[in-house]
Amino acid sequence: WNYAEKKGYSGTAIFTKKEPISVSYGLGIEEHDKEGRVITLEFEDFYFITVYTPNSQTELARLDYRMTWEDDFKKYLKKLEEKKPVIFCGDLNVAHKEIDLKNPKTNRKNAGFTDEERAKFDNLVNDGFVDTFRYFYPDMTDIYSWWSYRFKAREKNAGWRIDYFVVSESLKPRLESAKIHTEILGSDHCPVELVIK
Repeated sequence: WNYAEKKGYSGTAIFTKKEPISVSYGLGIEEHDKEGRVITLEFEDFYFITVYTPNSQTELARLDYRMTWEDDFKKYLKKLEEKKPVIFCGDLNVAHKEIDLKNPKTNRKNAGFTDEERAKFDNLVNDGFVDTFRYFYPDMTDIYSWWSYRFKAREKNAGWRIDYFVVSESLKPRLESAKIHTEILGSDHCPVELVIK
């Protein structure tokens, strides 16, 4: 578990059947780590990370902070990759491409679909990370992982794909499948899944 100092604000957890070699919390940067957004488990042949990326918020009040976070998180991943490959998953609070949300035109300057946030995801992909869902389904549309509680968004499937499994390029040969379980209700998000050999 990794909690935010501010109650009920943000936090992460991992449940695992396999005991990790080691567990660490945060990025080692105080500004970020007080929000409980990262847990890293070390396994024999990869690092497994859960992450809850900061939201840029209404009127992009936190966009500058978000840009700093993105750079620091990527540096953290690249440092781990020097030792072994990385798998990270979670709410990345960005719909990468226009096919990753229902209404790209009207959301262009909104949190989660700004040019700046999308460019940071481009940087990740260009720096050797694989969006596993798009690896298997490059052109699939109308599959989302989050829907607003307002405006009957889920009923209308007016959603966003903001929850991801991303892996180091070197793990590509081990990828078996990636799924988004839109049939599972109970939250404004639905589960995402990755199977690796």
